[in-house]
Amino acid sequence: MAEYAEQQQYPNLNPYSGGANGQNTASYGSNASTGQQVEGTKNTMMSKAQSAMDSVQNHPAVQNIQNGPMADKARQQTAQVQGEFSNLANSRQTPDTQTATGQPLTHYHSLFYTLLSWENPRATAISYAAIVLAIFASRYLPIVRYGLRLTWIVTGITAAAEIAGRMVFDQGFASKMRPKKYYTIPRETLESSLEDLEQLINFFVIEVQRVVFAENIYATVGAFASALTTYFLIKITPAWGLALIFATVIYFVPLVYISNKELIDSHLENAGNIVSQQSQQVRDLASQHTSKAMEVGSQTINQYSNKAKEMMGQTKGKAVEQGIVSQETADQTEQSLRQAPSAPATDPAHNPAGFQAQQGRAEPMAAQY
Repeated sequence: MAEYAEQQQYPNLNPYSGGANGQNTASYGSNASTGQQVEGTKNTMMSKAQSAMDSVQNHPAVQNIQNGPMADKARQQTAQVQGEFSNLANSRQTPDTQTATGQPLTHYHSLFYTLLSWENPRATAISYAAIVLAIFASRYLPIVRYGLRLTWIVTGITAAAEIAGRMVFDQGFASKMRPKKYYTIPRETLESSLEDLEQLINFFVIEVQRVVFAENIYATVGAFASALTTYFLIKITPAWGLALIFATVIYFVPLVYISNKELIDSHLENAGNIVSQQSQQVRDLASQHTSKAMEVGSQTINQYSNKAKEMMGQTKGKAVEQGIVSQETADQTEQSLRQAPSAPATDPAHNPAGFQAQQGRAEPMAAQY
């Protein structure tokens, strides 16, 4: 036991106490060597991690994924999507087409036409998907509650950090993070945003008036069908369902028309021809009935005129016989009555020259009386 006690020695852990045979110097050397060992171990681990990452990245499977056909296809699709969105943004230009009243359209007419005509199919499909996701999010996610929760969490953390900082360090954490100058929206940005908002509002105002005043009869009929359908659907369909239906109709009806343009145009042309023929038949029938009514009226007026002349002749004879008027006065009166205008035999609208001539012949009688 004594030999074991003499052989066992413990290191001096007190850095301020001097030990025999340079024990203090040995302890400092051991600490330095330990730091070097830790640093070497750290470097070794980092080099191993880097080599592992390089080996994974240089693995044939990863290389096939990065440089294979799928990666090339993904890069091509990404570039095409970016290009289509650029084309959509560049289409915001005021079109040369004007309204029926001669007013210029807005640049949103060009934008929505380009969007809904599927000239850039990827951009149009992505915008439709975004609208559908927004509709479902507003239906199934409590967005207002999430907004309020985020507000109280942020303000609570900020207030707690500021109070704790002032109590411990005499300066709050929020005060330290406060910028030297608060962010403000530049005037140019506000003006451009307000101008853009004005164009958007005027787009809807102009389109409503064009529909109401039937500048495009097909758009007016479509608006009528949509309003009538909505009137009945709103009783059984929720608001988000109506929004989804209208978004789908607005996006896909132009696509169906573009895909079947020749067929739809031919049917529309046939329908227009049928409507034109029916309208012409109605006009012809109305003209025939008007002519018959004019004939009947003219015959009736002539009959009563002849009866009146006969009665006047009989009255003239009696007046001459009884000596009330002279024969010369009676003849002048009869001659004047014979020159009186008669009812037109034809429709004045079909014979305006004859009607004006009859009116011209009637003016001397009006002057005599």
